[in-house]
Amino acid sequence: MMESNASALAASIWTNDLDEAHQISRELQAGIVHVNSYGDDDNTVPFGGIKESGIGKDKSLYAFDEYSYVKTTWVHLDNL
Repeated sequence: MMESNASALAASIWTNDLDEAHQISRELQAGIVHVNSYGDDDNTVPFGGIKESGIGKDKSLYAFDEYSYVKTTWVHLDNL
């Protein structure tokens, strides 16, 4: 049973079939997918949802992408 809603923070799949777990995980629109567990956590992987859940990814190096942006500034110094 898959339920659809506006927030997509996390989902949990319970199955003995690993191929089925991967297939369902690809189809789910969720920021985090747990297989045969719920609530596992690791600070080295991004945390966050999609759609209306949260404000992006947090934790890990991916968080920098949410809180900053890359900018290039060229300065011609010959006339200064």
